[in-house]
Amino acid sequence: MKKSTKRLFALLMAAVMLLALTACGGGKKEEPAKEPQKETQEPAAQPSGSKELTVYTAFPEAEVIYYFNKFEEETGIKINYIRLSAGEMLTRVEAEKDNPQATLMFGGSTDNYIAAVDKGLLEPYQSPELSNTPDSYLDPTGTWNPIYVGCIAFACNKDWFADKGLDYPASWEDLLKPEFKGEVIMAHPATSGTAYTVLSTLVQLKGDDQVWDYLGKLNNNMSQYTKSGSAAPNAVAMGEAAIALTFSHDGLQPTAEGYPIALSFPSDGTGYEVGATALIKGGKAEEQENAKLFIDWICSEKGQGCYAENNSFRVPTNTKAPVADGLVTLDQVEVIDYDAVWAASVKKDYCEQFEAKIASAPKE
Repeated sequence: MKKSTKRLFALLMAAVMLLALTACGGGKKEEPAKEPQKETQEPAAQPSGSKELTVYTAFPEAEVIYYFNKFEEETGIKINYIRLSAGEMLTRVEAEKDNPQATLMFGGSTDNYIAAVDKGLLEPYQSPELSNTPDSYLDPTGTWNPIYVGCIAFACNKDWFADKGLDYPASWEDLLKPEFKGEVIMAHPATSGTAYTVLSTLVQLKGDDQVWDYLGKLNNNMSQYTKSGSAAPNAVAMGEAAIALTFSHDGLQPTAEGYPIALSFPSDGTGYEVGATALIKGGKAEEQENAKLFIDWICSEKGQGCYAENNSFRVPTNTKAPVADGLVTLDQVEVIDYDAVWAASVKKDYCEQFEAKIASAPKE
């Protein structure tokens, strides 16, 4: 082949290649990359080599199994969990800080998570799914992830009140009425995040000068102090007490099984919680990506949609998630400007005072 012919052949081949690339989109202009919705947005987590995840959870066991099974169905990741009250969960994570036995804390109010951040027990991770969560619920330290909200309510046994011909309590003062003697139940603030929210709500409402006098009078009407927050409304559902001081979602849960519970809210103001989840610092290395994947899932519209599916009556923090019928949201009740940061900072002191002045004190 002559040199001129070779050059002509090479030019023809180059033209063919250029046309092929153009046809395949090689000549198409690139579109500008979309900006992330939040500055703290992280890339979506991917599964790790392990197919397991170890979790400490403050959710009621009957409820949490639903979420864990759903997650396993979708990802193939099996969750091994231990159910603890919120206070017990924090205590256990702190006790194991030099040799963590779990990778994730799941559930319980942010009072506990704020305390855990202060103690250096958590590893920062913010799910990209938080782009659909109101800023007021977000952790300013970028450590824990908000997953639900709920307020303190009075869960009342409808049959008991109907038999007695009494009205549901409508204020904190109503709980002191003599007809409720031995009929009020709540958990202990040292072991239950629910009960500590009750205690810190009353401190913020009444102040140190009056709160212990009030709690002393309320103690005279108390049936018992349970270890976990959900045990109190369960006792009311079974007729073991008439009124439980609890979160609204825990109070409503037994109604899905037909138990006769109605909610009442204190007109003089009530506290609320933002529930959370977070990575435990130093947790199992082989489970880290699985833990992040679970956080992403429970922060998502699909994950928080499980609240309505499972009749848990939790208010989603993801604004795109569906809301269960009959759900009581914060805009429907008189909530106080609850200071969770302050509550976390004084928890040890107030729990000790509660034990000494109230739980261990003799009743009149």
